Amino acid sequence: MTRTYTPPVGTPGWFELATTDQDGARRFYAGLFGWTPEETPLPDGSSYTVFKHGGRDVAACYTMMADQRAQGVPVHWGVYFRVEDCDAAVASVLAAGGKLLAEPFEVMGLLRMAVVSDPEGAVFCLSQPRTHPGVGVFRDPDAMLWVELSTRDIRRAESFYGTIFPWTFSDHDGAPEVYRVFSVAGEGYGGLLQMDEQWAGIPTHWSVYVHATDIDAKVAQALALGGSIVVPVFRAPGVGRIALLADPSGGKFYLIEPTEMG
Repeated sequence: MTRTYTPPVGTPGWFELATTDQDGARRFYAGLFGWTPEETPLPDGSSYTVFKHGGRDVAACYTMMADQRAQGVPVHWGVYFRVEDCDAAVASVLAAGGKLLAEPFEVMGLLRMAVVSDPEGAVFCLSQPRTHPGVGVFRDPDAMLWVELSTRDIRRAESFYGTIFPWTFSDHDGAPEVYRVFSVAGEGYGGLLQMDEQWAGIPTHWSVYVHATDIDAKVAQALALGGSIVVPVFRAPGVGRIALLADPSGGKFYLIEPTEMG
């Protein structure tokens, strides 16, 4: 029987690609991960694509709005974190030094959400479920497995996120640089990566990792579908093998073959 996942409070509960080519994204991610796209019509005449994996919601994509493009926002994967009370979470973000980018609003009876950023400018979303609990699959092959904040001030980030989410932090001993794992109820869901001089010119940001059982085959498949390699496959001690790819429109995501995790 297929198990349906429900994101706990404080964990990544939805993943959303903002793209300039929604049709292309449907083809690419369906071809790479076997995701089935389903369309929800929107009031402006566009549609919102929900990707299914084994009949369960795994991620989504939408066409970036004109104002996003005008502001130079790149194609990107966004992360939503589940909260019990969106308005209270926004207040916590502001009190901790973050910024409010989009006031809390209702989404078609599905959820209440807000867009915020941390003190360094990394953008993320808050999601209070109404009738939609969030992703129904997590960690399975071809589903999201991990999220990661790349930050220039890891201690400040830890202090900020630790005040708004029920996170506990621990070191990742196998990491070649400073890396902090965040956990909820003793289970790891992501990490905080310390950026150094090699990241010059790259803003702080959240990233997503997709579980690959054969990372070399997935990389080859991504290239055949029009994607590109940003960082070739490398081994992360104590974790497994990782690669950073980009879809045909430039949306970046990690593949991870967790040969050494847990």
